[in-house]
Amino acid sequence: MTGTEHKKDLHVYLQDARDAFLWKLDGLSEYDIRRPLTPTGTNLLGLVKHVTGAEAFYFGDVFGRPVDAPELWIAGEAEPNADLWATADETRADTVAHYRRVWAHSDATIDALDLDATGLLPGGEGKELTLHRVLVHMVAETQRHAGHADVVRELIDGATGQREKGRNMAPGDAAWWAGHRARVERAAREAAATEQPVRGRRAP
Repeated sequence: MTGTEHKKDLHVYLQDARDAFLWKLDGLSEYDIRRPLTPTGTNLLGLVKHVTGAEAFYFGDVFGRPVDAPELWIAGEAEPNADLWATADETRADTVAHYRRVWAHSDATIDALDLDATGLLPGGEGKELTLHRVLVHMVAETQRHAGHADVVRELIDGATGQREKGRNMAPGDAAWWAGHRARVERAAREAAATEQPVRGRRAP
């Protein structure tokens, strides 16, 4: 397989995750795309904002091709988690438009460089990264957060699936899924009943 084919494969998986993010926002209210669904505040629009900043950092700053985007708090001076939630005046339309603009900039970087082209990680260490390494990282990063979006969307309204066409879910109506969940819960409780207590941890 050539370097061009490797790059194309990685790019396809990156775009698949990008598309999933925007699909997960479809049909939801302003509240639902922003509401925190985990104790650490995970929310759909914040996830989009975060991956926008990540693409700008890795495909932009690393290769000396800066683009305006939300700053990753972990890589700059923004307040903790600033890139993981949207303020009331940060609109859905603007956030999505920023993501599309930044991914177009990322695509230009991907198209312009060979996989073995190197960039420099900003910061004191000055670590060199190849485009190949950055693509692998961003595919993993974006797909990981797309998985978070899957769970958050299901918690909001029960909508599931990897993509709009080809849902990648077992067939079944609400009653079937309720029965399936009950069976999984039953198995968990049966396993817990046979578990030997672990020192320092309470039994469920």
